[in-house]
Amino acid sequence: MPEGDTVWRSARELHAALGGQTLTRCDIRVPKFATTDFSGSTVTDVVSRGKHLLIRLGDPENGWLLHSHLKMEGLWHVYGRGERWRRPAFKARCILETEQKQVVGFDLGFLRVLPRAEEDDAVGYLGPDLLGPDWDAAEALRRLEAVPERPIGLALLDQRNLAGIGNVYRCEICFLAGVHPLTPVGEVTNLPRIVDLSKRLLEANKSRSRRITTGNRTRDPLWVYNRETRGCLRCGTKVAHELVGDNELELRDLYYCPHCQPATQVQHP
Repeated sequence: MPEGDTVWRSARELHAALGGQTLTRCDIRVPKFATTDFSGSTVTDVVSRGKHLLIRLGDPENGWLLHSHLKMEGLWHVYGRGERWRRPAFKARCILETEQKQVVGFDLGFLRVLPRAEEDDAVGYLGPDLLGPDWDAAEALRRLEAVPERPIGLALLDQRNLAGIGNVYRCEICFLAGVHPLTPVGEVTNLPRIVDLSKRLLEANKSRSRRITTGNRTRDPLWVYNRETRGCLRCGTKVAHELVGDNELELRDLYYCPHCQPATQVQHP
């Protein structure tokens, strides 16, 4: 599933194809923006902001922004002109072409068009970006500590605290820190280490096509995530699997090792 490292790679690939180029075709297949056509516009740059991808066109004051989020299934592909797509055409939500390249967004969780002047309104609520130039560990720590009663496993997933962590990383980070994911933030004694570990894991994986937290590039790339039938990679204990969220509509899979991440004071939302 796409997390901050995946979106960072997508933004880098799209920027290489579109940055500084004039669009010769723009086909947005979202009903609200179906008549929008940026043909003739120049793409200034393409950047990621946590799990969000921003394609900037024109100048900051009068230009436009294509703002997308991959959600669970979305992805962006770059093709040479005339190259066959690797996904069905009916799944395409956005097609951008230059003289040399074709960029296609498939199954995007959402795609919207807004003035560049409104970029901060769109993504300004996000916490420090783990892979961004403005990364601020102290601010991320401050945001996490602001709600001490919240379980650390939910706080890490909240993009308002630090942007870029998804479900895989939150499970693996808690495992590597030896913290039960339902421990309240205020009871976590190594919170600065968890923030630092989050940064280092995403940095280590941002240029990889396969997400690895164990250091093993050929097999068993993850310690506990999705291992409820195979056991903890470190000790072999049966991995616990729960559905946890702030409410019934936001339940997500949570994996942890009861032996390596012993429960002390945990709360179930």
